Amino acid sequence: MTQKNITLGTAGHIDHGKTALIKNLTGCDTDFLKQEKERGMSIELGFAPCKLADLEVGVVDVPGHENFIKTMVAGATGIDAVIFVIAADDGVMPQTREHLDILSLLGVTQGVVALTKVDIVTAERVHTVTTEIKDYLHPTFLKDAPIFPLSSITGLGFGEFYDGLKDLVAGLTPKQTDGVFRLPVERTFSVKGYGTVVSGIPVSGSARVGDKIMLYPRGLSGRIKAIQVYQAQSDRVQCGQCAAINVAQWDHHAVTRGDVMTVEGYFEPSEWYLCQLNLLPGEGLTLKNGAQVKFHTGTSETTATVFLMAGNRALGSEQVLIQIRLNHALVAGPTDRFIIRSLSPVQTMGGGTVVEALGQKLRRSRPEVLADAMARAQAVPTNLGFVEYCIRAADTHATTRKAVAQRTKQKLETLEPLIQTLIDTGRVQAVSTALLIHTDTAEALKKGIVAEVSHYHDKEPASPGMETEACVLATGLAKPVFQALARQLIEAQILRAIDTRLALANHNSDFDPVLQKRMQQVEALFEGQAFHPPKPMDVMNECRLNARDTDDIIRLLIQHKKLVRVDRDMYFHAHAIEEARRRAVAHLHKEGSLQSVDFKYMLDTTRKFAIPLLDYFDNIAVTRRAPDNTRCLGRHA
Repeated sequence: MTQKNITLGTAGHIDHGKTALIKNLTGCDTDFLKQEKERGMSIELGFAPCKLADLEVGVVDVPGHENFIKTMVAGATGIDAVIFVIAADDGVMPQTREHLDILSLLGVTQGVVALTKVDIVTAERVHTVTTEIKDYLHPTFLKDAPIFPLSSITGLGFGEFYDGLKDLVAGLTPKQTDGVFRLPVERTFSVKGYGTVVSGIPVSGSARVGDKIMLYPRGLSGRIKAIQVYQAQSDRVQCGQCAAINVAQWDHHAVTRGDVMTVEGYFEPSEWYLCQLNLLPGEGLTLKNGAQVKFHTGTSETTATVFLMAGNRALGSEQVLIQIRLNHALVAGPTDRFIIRSLSPVQTMGGGTVVEALGQKLRRSRPEVLADAMARAQAVPTNLGFVEYCIRAADTHATTRKAVAQRTKQKLETLEPLIQTLIDTGRVQAVSTALLIHTDTAEALKKGIVAEVSHYHDKEPASPGMETEACVLATGLAKPVFQALARQLIEAQILRAIDTRLALANHNSDFDPVLQKRMQQVEALFEGQAFHPPKPMDVMNECRLNARDTDDIIRLLIQHKKLVRVDRDMYFHAHAIEEARRRAVAHLHKEGSLQSVDFKYMLDTTRKFAIPLLDYFDNIAVTRRAPDNTRCLGRHA
């Protein structure tokens, strides 16, 4: 028999026959607790495999009593469609209405209606209640759902109901299994010889026997020892399947409903979440900023405080962006569904989708924070949109594939096609093999680079350009990001590179006539004393300059490649450096080695200048110092 990773769930008012219906359908009694047997009502969730022709799917039976709404929410979280149960004698009742509201808020969109207990009412009553049900369901997602009158006692109508379920399941699309495995814990128990068993319905991904697994918020690690799917042994579990997973390393007393089983590296417990909330319609329904509520997501439930991102109150039927602070940290992911219920009187107020976990409370008074929260909420519903948002919102402007995968809760192999789509459409750029940047971010940063270079030209009009390293520091960009963006600017002929400097493409050094004359005077002094260059103090005296002007002129001559700094306070004219290099290399090609004393005589200079020049040539790899302190040819000779 083919297993399909689809789970159906029951819903409806207490004592409307949900458990009996499931028993007839599957042969399983989902009331397993002693209290349930004694009280004749479901307290805990019940799971059963359901065979529909050659398919096997899961069925979750949820309690109908108002005191167990939190359990109903836990069970309904993972279902793909609902068997909505209404008793013919009662018709629509309070929990019928609340269960339907909860199903709508949890995103359930398909189902069938089982009209039970028709054996104890007249045909006229069946007709009347069917009409009432159709009117009631008309504005809901079940408006077109078939209604099947049946009796779990006599079997009347059961064949038609069974065929309707087959049609329902045939039209359902199984959940994708390529996500990151995550299972909200429904129940835990211990089996002799195996140890702890955790049951529930995975909401994403798949896992195999032997996989390493984590339990949050407790932070426990373990390995899957065995798996049962639909009560049969299996080596794999997929999202959407009712499953029991054996993890022997865990003490079952330490595992509770609301915990989350997942893989390491993607999820962390959080007390703060950004959420999109839809309030139920209803006159008088008001949610105040700072209100205390019950928050349900997955199989977890905790008290929480709601903070509106805009305004101080929200009314029934409104959709609002909220951040919520939980009294107990829990694990939830983007697009997870949630429900909020008031504390007193206890009633369902609304629900919606989790946008993302937050590290701390957002300051809604800041327009840029609110704008980002709204952009985040709009991006999350689609994988491509959320991936693009995460790249655009990267704290350091550029980000890695691994960081995007962790934030979007996607595996790298499923993320890569989305990134490639964004690259192909020009919305994202691969800065390097490791880094990604959004095109809008890149354009803004390039404007910033150009602005820094332009500002430098304004301050230093005589300089040929801004040192690249200084520009990197001024922009605060990571070096690989800066280099990639600068390269684009150079290719677009907006900037040009001058050795280690950057300049605007149309920049020409603007010299003040007086400054230009002084520069020519200082340059001539160095050129005339080629291998016996003057000290800065000598320059001051010879050219009648003050210390500051001397330093500025020497700096500009270095920038324009007229002078070369060889040692502290020792500068040579560029022509002298080139001639010294030519003579040294020629000697080395002929003799194979060069003694410092020979170099001194070669230049007709003193040891004071010859040794620093040789050290300079060592540093730029024109020469290479041998163990005996002679020089050999370097790799850049």
